[in-house]
Amino acid sequence: MKSNLSILIGNAFPLSLVRRPVRIVPATLEELHAAAKGKRVVSFWGHANTLAQAERFCGLPLAPGNDRPAIQLQESGLPSLVGQTFCECWILSPDYIQNLRPAVGEEVPAEHIGGWTVLKITWE
Repeated sequence: MKSNLSILIGNAFPLSLVRRPVRIVPATLEELHAAAKGKRVVSFWGHANTLAQAERFCGLPLAPGNDRPAIQLQESGLPSLVGQTFCECWILSPDYIQNLRPAVGEEVPAEHIGGWTVLKITWE
């Protein structure tokens, strides 16, 4: 069942789960707020160390229901989490300071994040 009452948000979307055409565009914080208005936030935030900083930036609750929840892919090619299927996903992508490139598997300390970029993924 596609969700119109919830909004899907995370810190990164696994491209290994893209199995149909998507459109990824930068968005404004205002657009994110408009999309979230009156909806329940369903989060798959994966890094506890950046959670508070990201919540301060966006003004939305981003704590997931459990540690590092895994998005599932429906037969339709749409992402699903907590029994809901989504055709949109919002990403808060970290802007690292001084062109930092984290090592593979490294969790970046919050102080190495200078800001955030909002991205909107739409499945066609």
